This record gives sequence, C-alpha cells and structure tokens, in this order.
Amino acid sequence: MNQDWNERFLNDFEALSANGATSGGGVERQAASGGDLKNRQWFEELLKELGATVTYDEIGNQFGLFEFDPALPFVGLGSHLDSQPLAGRYDGAYGVLAGAHAAARLAERINSTGEKPLRNLVVINWFNEEGSRFAPSMMGSSVFSGKLELQTALQSTDLAGTTVKEAIAQAAWGPVKTAPEISEYAEIHVEQGKELEKSGNQIGLVTATWGARKFQLTVKGEQGHTGSTLMADRKDALFGASLVIASVRRLTDNYQPGELQASVLQLTLEPNSPVTIAREVKFNVDLRSPSSEVLESAQQELDSIILAAEDESKTSILKEQTHHWDLNPYPRDGVELSRQVVEELGISHQEIFTVAGHDSTNMKDLVSTVMLFVPSKDGISHNEAEYTSPEDCLAGVKVFTEVAAKLIFS
Repeated sequence: MNQDWNERFLNDFEALSANGATSGGGVERQAASGGDLKNRQWFEELLKELGATVTYDEIGNQFGLFEFDPALPFVGLGSHLDSQPLAGRYDGAYGVLAGAHAAARLAERINSTGEKPLRNLVVINWFNEEGSRFAPSMMGSSVFSGKLELQTALQSTDLAGTTVKEAIAQAAWGPVKTAPEISEYAEIHVEQGKELEKSGNQIGLVTATWGARKFQLTVKGEQGHTGSTLMADRKDALFGASLVIASVRRLTDNYQPGELQASVLQLTLEPNSPVTIAREVKFNVDLRSPSSEVLESAQQELDSIILAAEDESKTSILKEQTHHWDLNPYPRDGVELSRQVVEELGISHQEIFTVAGHDSTNMKDLVSTVMLFVPSKDGISHNEAEYTSPEDCLAGVKVFTEVAAKLIFS
C-alpha cells in the first residue's frame, strides 16, 4: 500500500499543479483569484475523497477535518495553496498536499489497526499566506492566531480596490463554521534556499525564523511635464525612489555575506504617464537578518539613505513600518520530536533557520509547533523554475506522516 500512496501523491501533485498553470511551468494562484478558486475547489473534492469533512472560517481558511472522536482537539497540518504572480508549483502547495496525504494515511492506519488516537487531524489551507494580492502576508493564520483583527483583514484591498471581504463573498466558500480547536501544529515546506541541497540532507528541522524589518515608503514629489519642466525645478518622485532603491541594494555590501538581505518590491506610481513627472511613488523595503544588531544598524542606515534621497531629489519621503520581529525560535519540543522521527526512519537531516516567513511562524506562538523543510533545487523560489525532486517530496511526506502520528498518538 505504501507504494500506492507514493504514486497517488505524485499524481495528485501533478493534478494540483495543473490548476492555474502558467506556460512557463509554474502557477498563478494569488489569493481568491481564478487560479486559487479552481485549486481550492479541486482540493475540497480531494479532501472529501480522502474521507475529510470540509469547512471554512470567516477569513477564508479551508479546513479538512479527519475526526476520530468529537471530544478530542485537533492537530493541525497546514500550509497554503495561494501563490505569488508567475510562481513556482511547490511553495506552500507541497505542504498542503503532504498534510492531506499524511492525514489520510493515518486514518487508514487507525481504521485497520483499531488504535485509539488522542487527537483528531485537520488539514489547513491558510488564506492569503503570500500577501501578493492582499496585505499583510500570512493573513489567514494571523487572524486565526489572534495577531490580526478579522475586520482589519477583511478591509484590506488589492491594487484594483477589491477588498478581502468582497473577494471572499464572491468566492462563496462554505460551509462557514467556527474554526476547529487546535492543540498542536505541524508544517512542511520546500526550503527556498540552498543549505539542504549543499549538504545532501533530505530534511531540515527548522529551529528559528530570521528577524525582519519591513516598511512602506511613500515618495511625494510634484507632477510636471517631462519636456517643459526645467531640471532645476523638478521634484521627481520616481527619481527620489530610484535613489533609495539603489542604495538599499548596496546596503548589504556593508555587512558580511549572509548577515543581511535587503529588497525593494511592489512599486506603484502616479500618474504613471510616459510624459509626466511622477508626483508619488510607493514601494516596500524588506530587511532580514538573524541578528537584531544588524537589523537595527540597517534600519538606521535606511533612515540616512532616505534623508539623502530627499535632499537630492527635492522630495519628501514617508516611512511606515509594516512588520517587525527579531530572530524567532521554534519550540524545542517540536524540533526534538521531528529529530526522533527522522532518526527512526534513517533519513538524513540537519537543523536549519528559515529566512522566509510561514504560517507556522504565527502558529508556534499559539501551540506547540513542528516546522520541516525539504530541499529546493538551486534555492530557487517565487519563480516558475522552482523544483523539488519526487524522491525528496516523498521522503518529506513519509517524515510528515510519522510526525503527525506522534502528535496524535502520544
């Protein structure tokens, strides 16, 4: 039966990857978009076929409940099916499907052996983890964990002005019920880095999330004609933004390799005309490091960069912090539980940090949490070329199943 389950997983993953597929071999499934709607419907049908009851909550989280005893709480197995634009097939989606297969395998084991679990299982597809359509990212798990107010999340808009509330209403997911009580949580994800591939290990035991400082910058200038407005009179918001953008990239040169990641993203401008000087530009700055001291230093340097850009471009630049956290450890009991599993299975492994955020980042502050990685080829992520081998995918599902078994039986 093990071989049948393995073949079923790979076939299911190919079917899942066809939903919202792009011509470049990736997927386009931003939250509540056409691709995401199609994929969620497909996943609902799969969950029911595997024996789960499917429900949703008010923020659009999708739950597949494998209930063995109504009196018992649930172990959550989750990740996300939504994607970045023109994204890879594996980010998030691998973990959601792995959770469904782990739960189904354990349900089959329970039915065949009569063993009595101490927990139920729920497979979770969190809403808008990526944050590419609606901000902030990790929205569904943030609302679930109480870190984000439901009404605040529902009022978030995409660039076209559609609110989360409107998008969910249009999707008409149901039935909408109270979210299940979760006592423990586990997640498995592609690494989105090179460490496992370099070391030749198949499983990463995630011990902490890098710290981050994230900001939205608004550069305010003065609209004018690109031909007739004299250079000395210009207050070009796009020029001011470009000074910051280039300097943020060069900021990493002031630190040792691996100490700081610095990015600029999602730029919008007004009036965005080919013959008009920009009056306003908005963009995000993302600083990440395992060191709180490095983050503090980089933030101070960013302030200096902004002041210099304002002076040179004759603009004003507003900075609003959107996210802030320091190196964030995962519960040690979850790390040791997963270590016990991989050692029992004889699968190569190592401890590892995650640079990216995940829904488990929210859940670990709520309940005991396990976070696992499988290798990513060349560390490529948020890219259609993203790839994890079938062998590594199946090894991850095997480990994830036994982690879930320990959580529900002990």
